[in-house]
Amino acid sequence: MTKKTAEDFAKQQKEISISEFFEKNKHLLGFDNPTKALLMAVKEAVDNSLDACEEAEILPDITVKIKNLKEDVYKVSIQDNGPGIVKEQVPRIFGKLLYGSKFHRLRQSRGQQGIGISAVLLYSQLTTGNPTRVLSRTDEKKKSQMFELLIDTKKNEPQIVKQEETDDGIPGTGIRVEMDILGRYRKSQGVDDYLKQTSISNPFAKIIYHAPDGEKMTFPRSVNELPVPPKEIKIHPYGVEFGILQRFLTETSSRTLQSFLVNEFSSIGQQTAKEICSMAKLEPNMKPPELERGGIEKLLGAMQKAKVQRPPLDCLSPIGEKELERSLKKEYPEAEFITTLTRSPEVYRGNPFQIEVGIIYGGNMKTDEPIEIIRLANRVPLLYQAGACATTEAAKDTDWKRYGLQQSGSNLPSGPMILVIHMCSAWVPFISESKEAIAPYPDIVKEMKLAMQDAGRNLSRYLSGKRRAGEAKRRIQIFERYSGEVASSIALLTKKPEKEIEKKLKSMISQRTHIKDDEEDKTE
Repeated sequence: MTKKTAEDFAKQQKEISISEFFEKNKHLLGFDNPTKALLMAVKEAVDNSLDACEEAEILPDITVKIKNLKEDVYKVSIQDNGPGIVKEQVPRIFGKLLYGSKFHRLRQSRGQQGIGISAVLLYSQLTTGNPTRVLSRTDEKKKSQMFELLIDTKKNEPQIVKQEETDDGIPGTGIRVEMDILGRYRKSQGVDDYLKQTSISNPFAKIIYHAPDGEKMTFPRSVNELPVPPKEIKIHPYGVEFGILQRFLTETSSRTLQSFLVNEFSSIGQQTAKEICSMAKLEPNMKPPELERGGIEKLLGAMQKAKVQRPPLDCLSPIGEKELERSLKKEYPEAEFITTLTRSPEVYRGNPFQIEVGIIYGGNMKTDEPIEIIRLANRVPLLYQAGACATTEAAKDTDWKRYGLQQSGSNLPSGPMILVIHMCSAWVPFISESKEAIAPYPDIVKEMKLAMQDAGRNLSRYLSGKRRAGEAKRRIQIFERYSGEVASSIALLTKKPEKEIEKKLKSMISQRTHIKDDEEDKTE
C-alpha cells in the first residue's frame, strides 16, 4: 500500500459553498422534521412580507394558501401587497444564501442573515426537485415578472429555469411565492399556531389563510396604523470585540483615532473620545490603521471601562401595551381578564432590548394543566425549543403562587392562563440559526422576570377582587336563606307585616355587605 503524502491530502481539499453546507445540514435551519418544514416555508415568506410592507409604509394584506398535492407533498403560496422586488434582485434574494439587506444594519428586524427564504427554496429543491415560482410586481401599470428558480449549490448562485412577464394575479404591487415541499400538516405547533400568534404580535396586519383541510381563516387587523419604524444605530463600545475593532480600524475613513471613535460608535462624543484615548494612553491624533495589537487591546479595554451613555433606543419598535391588549382581546374574546405591559428598555452588551408581557386568564382554558406560553422575538412567534428558551426559564423562576396560581417547585404554574412574552432588540441572541429560542443570558432572564412580576400583580388584584365578590355573594345567599324565618319571627313579636320586615332585612343585608367589601378594599 502506497503511503499518502501531504500533497495527496492537499489535492482532496476544496472549498465548500454555504448552499452545499446547508444542503447536508438542513436541520440547522429548522427543517429537521416535516411538520417544522411546512411551518418554516410559511414563516420565512410571511416574515419577509411583513418587513417589506412595514419599510414601504404599507398596511400588510397577506394571503397564505396550502394545498395537499399528494401524501406529504404540499403546494405553498404566500402573496403580499408590498412594494415588490426589482427584476434584477429577485434571483439573488431567493436563490442565493447569505444575500440580503439587513445583516449590516443594527436595528430591530425579523430577519437578518439573508438565509431564510433562500433556505426554503433550497429545501423545496432538495425534497421535490421542483423549482420555486416567484412573481414580483413593482408597478401596478406594468406586468408581473415571473421567475422559476433553483439554486446551484456548488456555486451558491441562482439558476433561472424560466423567466417571463405575466398578468398572473397580483393586483397592485407585491410578491407571490409558490413552492412544492415535503411536509406534514398539523394544527398544533404548526402553521395555524404561527399565523395566529403572528396576528397577535403584528396587530396592524391582515392575514387570510387557506388551510390544507379546506378551512379558511381570517385574522383581521386590530389597529389601522403601522408602528413607528425602528432606526439604524451604530455599534456601542460596550458591545464591540477585539476582531471587530481591529477590522474597523483598518477600514475606517477617519483620519484620527479620536474622530474614529466618534464616527464609528454610538454614544461617543468628542470629550468621551478624548477620555478613552487618555485612559488607553494613546494619542488622539494618531492614524487608526497604525494601531498595533497592544494598542488595540488598550483601546478596547478603555472603551469598555469608560462611562459611556447607553445607545439610542429608537432602534426598537415594541408592539405597545394598548396595541397588544387590543390584539389579545380580538383573538381571545372569551377571556375573563387580560392585562398587558411594556417595560422600559434595558441594555445588554451594548445592545438595547425591551420586554413586553401579556396575560390572558380564564374563559375556556383548563385549570389543571400548565399554563401556555406564547413566545415572541421581534414580533416573530417561537414555536419550538421552548425548554431551552430564556422565556421558559424566567416563567419557571417566577413565584406564581404569590399571584394566585398553583405551582409545584421550579415547574411552570398551572391554571387557566396564557402568558405572552415578547423580546424586541437590535440583536436577539438566538441559540441556533433556526431562531427558535432565546439564549437565557442572566440580564435578559432578569428583565423578563420583572415584567412577569409586574403583570402578575395585576392578575393578583383581579383574582382578589373576584374572590371578594364571590365571598360577598355567598354571604348574601346565607343571609337571604334565613331572612324569611327571621322576618316571620319578628312579625310575631312586633305584630307588623311580615313582607315589610323581610324587605327591610334584605335591604340591610345588601347595604352591610357592600360596606364590608369597601372596608376590605381600604385594608388592602
